[in-house]
Amino acid sequence: MHTVSRTRHIMGALIALGLTAAVVPAHAVQKGDWLIRGGLGRVSPTGESGTVPVVGGKVEAGNSTNLAVNFTYMLSDNMGVELLGALPFSHDITHNSLGKVAETKELPPTLVLLYNFAPKSGVRPYAGVGLNYTTFFSEKTTGALAGTSLKLDDSFGLAVEAGVDVDLNKDWFLNASLWRMNIDTEANSSLLGKFDVAIDPWALFVGLGKRF
Repeated sequence: MHTVSRTRHIMGALIALGLTAAVVPAHAVQKGDWLIRGGLGRVSPTGESGTVPVVGGKVEAGNSTNLAVNFTYMLSDNMGVELLGALPFSHDITHNSLGKVAETKELPPTLVLLYNFAPKSGVRPYAGVGLNYTTFFSEKTTGALAGTSLKLDDSFGLAVEAGVDVDLNKDWFLNASLWRMNIDTEANSSLLGKFDVAIDPWALFVGLGKRF
């Protein structure tokens, strides 16, 4: 909930900036444009595991922040295809009674078909839906599971996005976007066996974009 609240404030501030910056003319986005955005991405998992075999209880993944980038190609003035990428996100995995039991890294490339609601405006809200693929790697056990092995399966799932671009000049713009991703994996522990884990994060992106 805190992530959603912060995102609403950030996106509201960007919209207000665009509406009040009357000295900056609007520069239309149109068919054939490339939009490249770079900035910070924060992944905030909201799910947890099923009951963990042997010890009971549940595990969940912690928040992570890293550099992110996305690329959009405009198929028409309104429709575009966007690819989200990032440096690996690192997550602590904690058990509700054992504390931190593992760490993992993940990459969540996501492909989205989006609709730009106001391509000729200096403030351009958009929304989209697509497919997320998440791969987990560099799993490391700690605490009560130290010395054992843990593997998390890769995940495919739906993703939805809402965002806004705010022009700074004819080439550069600010961006904020919020993603909801369906990420479900199966954990395989050499000590505890197999159990399902729902990551299901909100992903917040804030950055600077350039039009080509």
